Amino acid sequence: MMNSLAGRPSRLCTAIALALLAGTGGALADQPTPWQARFQEAATGIMHEITWFEHYTLWFIIPITLLVLALLGWCMFRYSEKRNPIPSRTSHNTTIEVIWTVGPVLILLALAVPSFALLTSQYTPPEEPALTIKATANQWNWDYEYQVGETFSFNSALLPDNARADAGKEDRGRYPRLLAVDNEVVVPVNTTVRLLVTASDVIHAFALPAFGLKTDAVPGRINETWFKAQKEGMYYGQCSELCGQDHAYMPIAIHVVPQADYEQWVARAATDVPGANRALQAKIDSETNVADAGN
Repeated sequence: MMNSLAGRPSRLCTAIALALLAGTGGALADQPTPWQARFQEAATGIMHEITWFEHYTLWFIIPITLLVLALLGWCMFRYSEKRNPIPSRTSHNTTIEVIWTVGPVLILLALAVPSFALLTSQYTPPEEPALTIKATANQWNWDYEYQVGETFSFNSALLPDNARADAGKEDRGRYPRLLAVDNEVVVPVNTTVRLLVTASDVIHAFALPAFGLKTDAVPGRINETWFKAQKEGMYYGQCSELCGQDHAYMPIAIHVVPQADYEQWVARAATDVPGANRALQAKIDSETNVADAGN
């Protein structure tokens, strides 16, 4: 029942959004912008559902807010001491009591049913994940372990401004200040990825807005979540749990690439992560330059 009520509109929103994005390239992956008031553009089915649910709840929140505001204004005007010196002593009104009891119950049910369906989807991958990555939070960086044929791991930390030139990441449009990292997580597009999240010291949180992804990283415990990126590009997030002095300098960067590029990257990253990153970056930069020249 929950899936039938919440799944249909959310799947429709997903299909429309994907159709609009079909012609876009990886460079158009959304990023935070100054004074941003809305969600980042959705890059996964779950984020499309979250966006749909937010729009859905506004159809309840806005009318309720306006109704309460109107009732308050009417009561202050109509029943002020000046206009109503003798207050009413009415103690019961069956009709009003039924309305203010049944009405909120129906509204809560209308919100709860799609909410539970969305929550279920967030913890239920549509298929067996093809890739498992373990993310371990530290003060204040991330360790990533790829649990593939030849397990390998690397550290990912904030890229200082004075290291941008050496890293070839001087383009702040693609590598934003305080969000760019030295080593990005690389995953293939349209692939279900299992993410195991933990911490080595204090409580952190792994959050990536465009993926609709957020889960706590707790020492001594592994939390499992998943995502399936539907378009290529560079996506950024941050630790969203107050974890200490440099909490604000603990970014997350996930690079979504074609399957062939991912296979080349993972084959080299098993022994040389920095070299694999440079090769992938050079390939994508060359393709971007060719595309720009063609335009």
